[in-house]
Amino acid sequence: MVNSRIFSRDRATRIAEADSVAVIGLGRFGRAIALELMATGTEVLGIDADEDIVQSLNGQLTQVVRADTTKEEVLRQLAVNEFDRVVVAIGSDVQSSILTTSILLRMQIPHLWTKAVSDAHGQILTQLGVQHVIYPEHEMGRRVAHLVRGAALDYIEVDDDYAIVKMGPNRVVEGKRLGDTDLRKQHGVTVMAVQRGDAEWCNADADTVIMPGDTILIAGPIKKAEAFGQLR
Repeated sequence: MVNSRIFSRDRATRIAEADSVAVIGLGRFGRAIALELMATGTEVLGIDADEDIVQSLNGQLTQVVRADTTKEEVLRQLAVNEFDRVVVAIGSDVQSSILTTSILLRMQIPHLWTKAVSDAHGQILTQLGVQHVIYPEHEMGRRVAHLVRGAALDYIEVDDDYAIVKMGPNRVVEGKRLGDTDLRKQHGVTVMAVQRGDAEWCNADADTVIMPGDTILIAGPIKKAEAFGQLR
């Protein structure tokens, strides 16, 4: 069922034709995604089964509606089938997450992301054919663990065995020309960029000299990037 008081199918169709994303499930995770997308200029159709949540986001998203997304006719009424990108961020009801995702897969949404709240949930989503399964709590836990353990200022896991780490310079690179450090051979990492004070980030090359107080981005296999971050 769709809350028709605030929903316009014509407007939803227009949103779908623009640079847009449909976000289904507007709890903390879905809300954060939707608001960040809006902040970057992306139009967002937000959908949730909770009227209070919908009302709280009214005016903050391009369009927000209360609806039961486990029914295909409802998703079609919302024009979700016309979106290229959909995020299923339902976390409190695994059955609704799976049913909604199954319908979206039948609709052949080109780019579909679905939140998993457990390994079993994620396995089911993967078996259904979801290309992007998101484990927000698990991934955040891993990220924080790396930040706590090492000298990293920030940490992004690009893949299961590759990461980008933001850190201050250590004895290996400080005061040296990068081309003279042989980082890839000795440590298995690459300095991608450097920031000096409040200046803009600059791409690093062999002639870049890292100075005390600089901030650098390094990339490499997780264990090697983490080991490099531990060096003083």
